[in-house]
Formats: sequence, C-alpha cells, structure tokens
Amino acid sequence: MPLYEYRCLDCKRHSTVLVLSLANQAPAVCSHCKGIRVERIMSRFASPKSEEARLEALADPGNLAGLNENDPQSMARFMEKMGKEMGEDLGDDLSEAMESSETGSIESDGTDRL
Repeated sequence: MPLYEYRCLDCKRHSTVLVLSLANQAPAVCSHCKGIRVERIMSRFASPKSEEARLEALADPGNLAGLNENDPQSMARFMEKMGKEMGEDLGDDLSEAMESSETGSIESDGTDRL
C-alpha cells in the first residue's frame, strides 16, 4: 500500500495520501483545504547505510569538530550521535551519568567523587 504525496495548487500545502487499492484509487484531495487541484510530488526516501559506512561517517574529521574529550557534555553529545548512527538507544542513563560526572557525586562513604 503506497503513500503518495501531493502539493495543493490552491493553498500550496503538502498532503500525504495512503492508497489502499490501486485499482479503485479515489481522486486525491488536499487534507488541509479540501481542494481537488493537487499535483503529485516526489516523496522523500531513506537510503540505508551499511555498518561500515556508518562507522566511516563517524570517523570523518568533520564529525569530530567541537568535540572536547575533557568536557562531559561534549562527550555526551558525541556518544548520543554515535548511538543514533549505530541504531542504538542509549536512553537516559548516558545523560544522567554525564551530568553526575560533571557535577561530581557523593560516594556511599560520604566523600566527594570528582
């Protein structure tokens, strides 16, 4: 079941239409203004990358710009970016760990950990 995208010639907005049957396809209508003067446009598409291509993209020096290994927030942003690129959900644990390492936390024996 394909999705088609249309641009309304009246209100200039985009609409997406799910086509359940190609044989009995209803005429496209703008979902915003209900106009019937629409033109079909090219949809965006995803191009999956191999794991090798994702790793190469992360190693690109342009992706390392602004990375400061001594700044926990900078490292957290990089780790989050790396996780997204690799399809991993690092969750809130990473953010919490980076925040606690930045501010320091109290150890169980009452001493400060820096």
